[in-house]
Amino acid sequence: MTNKTTQHNNILLATFGFAAVVVIVGVIGFLTFGRTPDTIQGEIEVSEYRVSSKVPGRILELRVQEGDYVKVGDTLAILDAPDIEAKKTQAMGAESAATALNAMADNGARREQVQGAFEVWQQAKAGLEIAEKSYGRVQRLFDEGVMSAQKRDEAYANYKAMKAQAQAAKSQYDMAVAGARREEREAAAAQVRRAKGVVEEVNSYIDETVQTAQMEGEVSDVYPKIGELVGSGSPIMSISIMSDQWGTFNVREDQLNGLKVGDIFTAYCPAFNKNIRMKVYYIKDEGSYAVWKATKSNGQYDLKTFEVKARPIDKLDGLRPGMSLIIKSGKIKE
Repeated sequence: MTNKTTQHNNILLATFGFAAVVVIVGVIGFLTFGRTPDTIQGEIEVSEYRVSSKVPGRILELRVQEGDYVKVGDTLAILDAPDIEAKKTQAMGAESAATALNAMADNGARREQVQGAFEVWQQAKAGLEIAEKSYGRVQRLFDEGVMSAQKRDEAYANYKAMKAQAQAAKSQYDMAVAGARREEREAAAAQVRRAKGVVEEVNSYIDETVQTAQMEGEVSDVYPKIGELVGSGSPIMSISIMSDQWGTFNVREDQLNGLKVGDIFTAYCPAFNKNIRMKVYYIKDEGSYAVWKATKSNGQYDLKTFEVKARPIDKLDGLRPGMSLIIKSGKIKE
């Protein structure tokens, strides 16, 4: 009986001991894991712009490759666009023709034409003088009664006709000297300006065949290969503006702790094993998929997630897009 009692007591002790161990482990787990603060992970992002041409062409040369750092004005790529060169030849021909017509309008008639008009005027003046003298003699004879009225009227009509002819010849001569009309000269000048505009437009297209860096940054992606044809507006490469960096975090609203634009918090960067102070400049909800509404009878509710963007206050050399940033939910706001 004693052995059985002892064995029974040992079993009870073992059971109670195992139960005590389970309870202790549960309490420790609750205290340890239940109190572990949530972490919020984000990443570094940078501004980026794409290099593209307004004209289609074939990639003739790539002056940079992925990872190169470029400055404003550096040549990035050269395109071959023979169609644009042909259009330039046409535009320059049209400009030359318009310039010649404008010069013709400004210079007026040729010297030979002006001289011919002058001779016709002088001839008409001589005829007018003879007709005027003849009319005077006939008028005197008519006054003396030896000339009929019919002859006097004929001489007067001839005089008037020669006078009109002389005036017309003088007008032709004046027009030859003056050249084209003001409206014609203005129209010719407008044609020249239009042709020059077409040439400038084609030159701007030709400039597009040489792509240069518009901002300083790092070449992150190069899309076409040498010899490939790219269309108008098609991206050739992407440039990351390394000086314009920020961190992006997705934060549940119960973790915001009253965070607002202008607040400063500290984030941990595993890549450098350093903390970085960051200043919030953008907060926006991420959509209507998580709205305020009751989901359970005990009053629980769904929580929205907000996109938070913050710029580093402390400069950290080597910080690159894609690097992780870690913050504790309890420390999102200093």
